[in-house]
Amino acid sequence: MKKIILLAALVAFGVTSANAQAKKAAAKPAAKTETPKVDGPGMLFENETIDYGTIPANSDGKREFVFVNNGTKPLIIESTQGSCGCTVPSKPDKPIQPGERGVIGVKYDTSRAGQPFTKTVTVKSNAVGQETKVLTIKGNVLPAEPKVEPTKS
Repeated sequence: MKKIILLAALVAFGVTSANAQAKKAAAKPAAKTETPKVDGPGMLFENETIDYGTIPANSDGKREFVFVNNGTKPLIIESTQGSCGCTVPSKPDKPIQPGERGVIGVKYDTSRAGQPFTKTVTVKSNAVGQETKVLTIKGNVLPAEPKVEPTKS
């Protein structure tokens, strides 16, 4: 009988201790992930690939690559170039200051329907260690629905 009481006390203590540890962990703020710092201009993208998924023909082909200057000096985007005429990128006109966010816009021509696509955007900048950065867009544009002419009676 003493063993059962002792075992029950140990189990109760273990549950109480586990609950206390769980409450302590929940009370602590989540650890922030630090953005790696670069000595000079830096460029860190949230995503380097944009997946359009499957989209209708002639739908909105505009998307954005968001980045932060994780460096200590202003970042200058010198140029952006699409891999073909169906991919038109845009770039910030002004330097991106340390800690600021910037956007590389891209517009894919969704009138090119009926097949999957994978295209690239090449970004040239003064970022330390990655003066040239290649970003990717991909997806599938559905074929355009045929126009139905009304019948005359």
